[in-house]
Amino acid sequence: MPRGGARPNSGPKKGSKRPHTLIKDLQREHLRQQVFAAQDAIVAAQIRAAIGLAHFFLRDEHGQFKRITDEDEIEQALNSGNPNAFWIDTKDPNTAASKDLLDRALDKPTESVEQMVTGSLEISWKTPK
Repeated sequence: MPRGGARPNSGPKKGSKRPHTLIKDLQREHLRQQVFAAQDAIVAAQIRAAIGLAHFFLRDEHGQFKRITDEDEIEQALNSGNPNAFWIDTKDPNTAASKDLLDRALDKPTESVEQMVTGSLEISWKTPK
């Protein structure tokens, strides 16, 4: 009778998953559903980041700058004639965001992999007696 090796019908059945793997799969699916629900907002934010962002700040009555997103308030500040009443801050385009968007929309370009082998390689084996 041989010693060692696999025993018939031992261990988990083929294709079965351990409990911690099942929990991880459920967590992954939960996260996936949240991302799908917010997909349009995420893509819009990533596009804005890829193009570059501009923030409009308006000086309040205390002299502090407050970020303004309402178009009517922005238009009033621009038409006020007071250049010290507002401030526009810009952020450079995010090239990583644009690359990621283009890779997903147009398929990622193929990458060539070159392997350089330096030195020598020696393989030896013993034949059974």
